[in-house]
Amino acid sequence: MIQILPFSKIVLKKVRVFGLDKKFKKQIDLFSKDHRHPSLHTELLLPKEYGIYSFRVDQKYRALFIFRKEKNAIEILNITLHYQ
Repeated sequence: MIQILPFSKIVLKKVRVFGLDKKFKKQIDLFSKDHRHPSLHTELLLPKEYGIYSFRVDQKYRALFIFRKEKNAIEILNITLHYQ
């Protein structure tokens, strides 16, 4: 099970402003149990050397995060629009 570090004020503000409270909580719970769950669509972003990943909050928004291996945790950096 992966630990999720406390959210920054920026992340909390975007979750609230975008109206993602329930969806974000659901995806966080799912992520903490299985970060490879297919509905999360977790992916390593380019350029890969930066080690920034994302997972789907819903069809429109994604959460950007990095792994903190020394803490067996992730840190969510931002919530962004996802263009396909």
